[in-house]
Amino acid sequence: MSPAPVGPAAGPTGQPPAGVAPPPVGPAPRRRLPLVLAAVLVLVLVAVGLVVVRPGPVERWLGDAPATPTASGAVEPAPVPVLAAADSGAPPPSTDGLRSALEPLIDDDALGGRVNVAVADALTGEMLFDRGGREGTVPASVTKLLTAVTVLTARGPGHRIPTRAVAGKQPGEVVLVGGGDPTLAADAKGFYPGAASLTELAEQVRAALGGVTPTRVVVDSSRYPGPVYGPGWDDDIPTGGYGGAITALMLDGARKSPKAGRGWAERVAEPDLVAGRAFAELLGVPVDTVRKGTAPASTATTGATDPVGGAGPGAELGVVYSPPLIRLVDIMISESDNIVAEALARQVALARDRPASFDGAAAAMAEVVSELGLPTGALDLADGSGLSRKNLISPVLLTELLALAASPDRPELAGIFGGLPVAGWSGTLRDRYGAAPGTAAGAGVVRAKTGTLTRVHAIAGVVTTTEGRLLTFAVLTDDVPPDGMEPARAALDRIAAALAGCGCR
Repeated sequence: MSPAPVGPAAGPTGQPPAGVAPPPVGPAPRRRLPLVLAAVLVLVLVAVGLVVVRPGPVERWLGDAPATPTASGAVEPAPVPVLAAADSGAPPPSTDGLRSALEPLIDDDALGGRVNVAVADALTGEMLFDRGGREGTVPASVTKLLTAVTVLTARGPGHRIPTRAVAGKQPGEVVLVGGGDPTLAADAKGFYPGAASLTELAEQVRAALGGVTPTRVVVDSSRYPGPVYGPGWDDDIPTGGYGGAITALMLDGARKSPKAGRGWAERVAEPDLVAGRAFAELLGVPVDTVRKGTAPASTATTGATDPVGGAGPGAELGVVYSPPLIRLVDIMISESDNIVAEALARQVALARDRPASFDGAAAAMAEVVSELGLPTGALDLADGSGLSRKNLISPVLLTELLALAASPDRPELAGIFGGLPVAGWSGTLRDRYGAAPGTAAGAGVVRAKTGTLTRVHAIAGVVTTTEGRLLTFAVLTDDVPPDGMEPARAALDRIAAALAGCGCR
């Protein structure tokens, strides 16, 4: 079965526009656990959940949305807070108390034969409960938490991914160079809000050519060396609507139609060629002339004379940029967008001078996790989305990673909380907590990333106990009966709800 609904690569010359923070340089410092961890996380949660009581895309943080809604005549009811406040002075649960509360729930037959769990105190970093917590377990989409933290570390929240058009080698030839932006759209009606558009890029090209009409479009998607499908992906992933071909150039996350809803969507088989044909149409070039190729070296390097409108081979004719990575991380986590996840994983590879492939991204992500001082003993990665059954992550790694993201030592990582679904309220937890017996205590209190593949079910996030203590937790199981998705999800939710509903001392 395919996973739950949906989860870039700039070249060496791809720099963000003025005002965008450059990516960090050099290896990240080793992790140190701050004493004020919980207090900082409370501030993060206030920013994304209590002040903005309706969690959503972080574009509102960045000033793109109006400060006040447009008057419509309708009066909205007063908003209701959906995240409980944490208290750094609240007593932590005891290991014995957690064992008494959790072990009967972990032994639920609905969770299958292998359930690994870790619960930690966010303030002190102390591991409060560990049952198989250091064992590598197939994580499904919970992998995206690692993707988020590693890309924000390697690139920085403000990095933008370029898509360029350059002059080709032959007269009249324009090369469309994919940098890895998965949100690129043909026009302003694309799937992802705020995405760069080929319409704007085409306008830049026409201006650069000074009225000279191009005669052919070449598509350069060589930034990703392939393969386009991941190792360990189920056979139905390429055509099942939750994954697709991962290429350095695509429109709307490789969707066949930008009007497709969230979650399942039909994907095109060759996203780069589809994008090239859309670009050719915008330039008035016959779409049947579009072919794959590579951009020539710049004129400054070759000294060649120009074949197109006064610009030499390789000369830039236009460039558009993706939204900042912090927005892409928000999209990836809140909607579990697998295509965006694989693009972000390749950004980690590029930042670490590795090939922008599945293998290169996995190696680069593991390298960054190690640099951050997180436990890697059970870590084995094959992709950035969690579609691969070859991925192995331990619950302990996830709990420590979540605590690190709230640390004042790494403020750039706090962005992962902006899209983290809230139980019974948003994202992949929108329809969970409340209906199943024993889960209501987690509604509005649990904030977590979920993961689902056939036989694999996972949840990892943060929760505030009834006494106000902030905890990080992860529950992973990869041996659930194939027809047991709904019972397994309810069993996972009861574990998280138990943390929310007890003092456990």
